[in-house]
Amino acid sequence: MSAQKGAAFLLKISNGATPPVYQTVAGLRTTQMSITGDTVVITNQGSGGWRELLSGAGIRQVSVNAAGIFLGSAAEDQIRAHVLAGTIADYELSFEDGAKMRGRFLVQRLDYSGDYNGERNYSLVLESSGEVVPA
Repeated sequence: MSAQKGAAFLLKISNGATPPVYQTVAGLRTTQMSITGDTVVITNQGSGGWRELLSGAGIRQVSVNAAGIFLGSAAEDQIRAHVLAGTIADYELSFEDGAKMRGRFLVQRLDYSGDYNGERNYSLVLESSGEVVPA
């Protein structure tokens, strides 16, 4: 497997239509995705002193952190509206090799910052709600 460019890791939001059309959240400079899962320990006297885990159990989640330049795009307007309303929306994560993941996410945090005579920056944190699947 060859190295992939970070700029090709894109965060997209659905327009809410059926079928959904995904629009890139413009101006992203950094993106990070974490996939985590809790374990369910089923160790017992018959485990021979070794910890045993239950496959397929526990809670899995995907977290996305992104930061970039505010460009005033429609996708950014959608995200801000979802944050203010506390609503969950469909998002897509796409990678340079063509792989994609889709799922429903809640924007947990949206921050704006800027310096005098400089660009307006933002950062956001998304948390999955439900299954995130390859697309």
